Parts: sequence; structure tokens; C-alpha cells
Amino acid sequence: MINDYIRGLRGKVVFITGAARGQGRTHAVRFAEAGAAVIGLDACRQIPSVGYPMSTSADLEETVGLVEQAGGRILAVQGDVRDEVCLTKALDEGIGKFGRLDFVIANAGIAPLYDERAREIDAWRDCLDVMLTGVMLTVEATYPRLVSAGAGGSIVLTGSMGGVIPMIRSEHAHTFGMLGYSAAKAGVEILGKNYASLLAAHSIRVNVIHPSGVDTPMVSNQMFDTHWASAAGADDGPVLSHAMPVDKLHPDDVSGLALWLCSDDSRYFTGNALRLDAGASLR
Repeated sequence: MINDYIRGLRGKVVFITGAARGQGRTHAVRFAEAGAAVIGLDACRQIPSVGYPMSTSADLEETVGLVEQAGGRILAVQGDVRDEVCLTKALDEGIGKFGRLDFVIANAGIAPLYDERAREIDAWRDCLDVMLTGVMLTVEATYPRLVSAGAGGSIVLTGSMGGVIPMIRSEHAHTFGMLGYSAAKAGVEILGKNYASLLAAHSIRVNVIHPSGVDTPMVSNQMFDTHWASAAGADDGPVLSHAMPVDKLHPDDVSGLALWLCSDDSRYFTGNALRLDAGASLR
């Protein structure tokens, strides 16, 4: 069912990275319901530093089915946000298919936070490569196309409350992966503000969403469960504790905010970082 109350999305095209599952999948479905076509990109392969199963090609195919079931159109491409050639190829193919590009959601992410692999320096490097350099490359590949189209647009970057609030309160949580994750997500905020400043003259808005913990395979997995079962001391327990009575957000909560940031109702809203945190920053 198309959500006609979301102004300005019908007939538009959104490029979403990390589209195979989690927040990216929900974004794809919600934008399709609102009448937008989707170009979805996901690496669909395992990164060795990540201690939980990452997305697969079957996950991406499932996203395609869900978008089509919602009455939408989608081009799904396997590609890595760290690879400029992959990004360019996906965009060329998608714009060739749908004729335009209006919105960008730089969502691809990893969370190698807690196990032994997270204590290796590659976890730091992979976090920065995927969630900071990958975001930058995504914006660099897309914004000239929005500028040349001359119709404005919206770019949404996925941050995290893990880039806002210190996440390390004990040696148990002190890993290169956690440091890299936090640094990358903190960097996304200033990256977004710089792009917002650059692109404001073209009526292209750039904003960052900082969600708290979201119930996706990146958070709801054995690695996290093992950490909290073995750590969860007085120091670690309060990290990202919500003021509101909820354990984890639903990906649809994040998608609702992404929809607004791309709708006509936010046409003058740019350069901002929104904390979608159920009051975690109050605790």
C-alpha cells in the first residue's frame, strides 16, 4: 500500500547501501511503499574481522522480493562501498534503469565489537574503511549526479549513538573494533555537516541519524549475547541504557525518520544530526 501522506517520494529514486537486511532492507521496503524506486547495494560477503554472520546474496534476493511485494521497483547490486568502481557501476546501472537519482542513504555498516577478532587492529581498519571512507565514497559518487540533475535532493548518513556516547567503560569492552566503530560513527557527523555546507546552494540536504541499538542481525547475534553474558558488570551495563521502556529500536523506527528526511516536509532541514535514542542520551 502506497503511503500518499509522505510528500515528495512518489516517482523518485533512492540509492541505499547495506540493503540486503537490517535497516537497509527496511528502508528499501518503506521507500517502495511510498512510491520510490530503489537502487540497493550490498557486499553480501563476510569480512574476516566481523565475528557474526554478515549478509548473503540470498538476503539481498529476499529484499528484492519484499520490495516487489510492496508494489515497488528495485535494482539490487552486489558491491562494496569501499570500491569506487562498484559504486559507480551500481549508480550507472540504476540511473539507466530508473532515469534519475533523488535520495541517498549511506547505511552500510559493520560491528566487530567484542570477540577476539575485535581485539585485532584489522577490526579498527575495517570499521573506518566501511563506515567512514565508505560513506565518503558513497557521497562523492552520488552528489555530482544530484547537482547535475538540478532538482535538489536528500542524503542521509547512518551514524550511531555509539559515536556520540563513550561505549568503553571497562577493559572487557576495550577493543580495536569498538574504538574503530565509535570513531567512524563520530566522524560521520562532521562529514555530513561538511557535505551539507557544500551542497546547500544546490538545495541538497545532508543529515545524519544516530540510532541507539536497533534489533537487526548486526546487534542481535551470538557475539553480542556472549559479551553481555560474560561482561555486563556495573561499568558496562549502563551503556546505551534507554530512558524509555524499550530494549532495542525496530529498524522501521529508523526508516520512518529517513523517509521524513527525504520528504518535502524536511525541504529546509539540513546539516543536522538526529539522536534516535529512546532517551539514552538522558542517562
